[in-house]
Amino acid sequence: MAMEDPGRKTEVVLLACGSFNPITNMHLRLFELAKDYFHETGKYKVIKGIISPVGDAYKKKGLISANHRVTMAKLATKNSDWVEVDDWESSQSEWLETLKVLRYHHQKFLPADATNSLEDAVPLTKLGRKRKQEPNRHEPAKKKNQSSDVKSVPQVKLLCGSDMLESFGIPNLWKLEDITEIVEKHGLVCISRAGNNAQKFIYESDILWRHKDNIHLVEEWITNDISSTKIRRALRRGQSIRYLVPDVVRAYIEKNNLYSPESEDRNAGVVLAPLQKHASDSKN
Repeated sequence: MAMEDPGRKTEVVLLACGSFNPITNMHLRLFELAKDYFHETGKYKVIKGIISPVGDAYKKKGLISANHRVTMAKLATKNSDWVEVDDWESSQSEWLETLKVLRYHHQKFLPADATNSLEDAVPLTKLGRKRKQEPNRHEPAKKKNQSSDVKSVPQVKLLCGSDMLESFGIPNLWKLEDITEIVEKHGLVCISRAGNNAQKFIYESDILWRHKDNIHLVEEWITNDISSTKIRRALRRGQSIRYLVPDVVRAYIEKNNLYSPESEDRNAGVVLAPLQKHASDSKN
């Protein structure tokens, strides 16, 4: 039996969106777990991981400035050869839906002539390599050559924990059409944390069930329950966070005195941006 040509594997880019308030070792582990999962299938090659911190306009309680959150994420990934931080989302003046961030990053991997619109930026299966773009897209002989010489455009998949998956069920937090496009045209990679039954949630959702083949559930056998919320709580109480976040992040937090009872009250009483937007949209 001939070995599979590694060049034919589907390339995957993992995109993680969220507050990263602050980034923790668990956030970084999500990428490693997902990469192992895809490589073990023998069908995929993970070529990049992207961390995209949410902008300040998200208005989440206790959310410190994007500048600090992006800086900490960059410090945490400075020694990684495949995970990087992108500040496009965090630099926007208004809150952006996760789908728009997915579209933005997907479009960056498309050949220049493949699409002129973010609206049309959906994963394509087979296009020419960027360095071999054909001068005439309508050349009839090209289709015959779309085999061994052609590589897939990387699929940008949303990487998340099961808490984000289950947040799809919170009224007005997500638009149904956004959820549909995310799971249908991009895909989800969900790391199942201890105590979360992601499979049951997918079973109970008609939209997720319809596209379950594009939802990759990754079991987290070495369980890790670190969360940004718990990190902030420890910091407010003067407790150590060593070994829970990268040392460079811990040093940055201490140097800038970032998390306190006062910072946790930021945006208190303010309606979360998506709830505000989607609630007002439903009234119109």
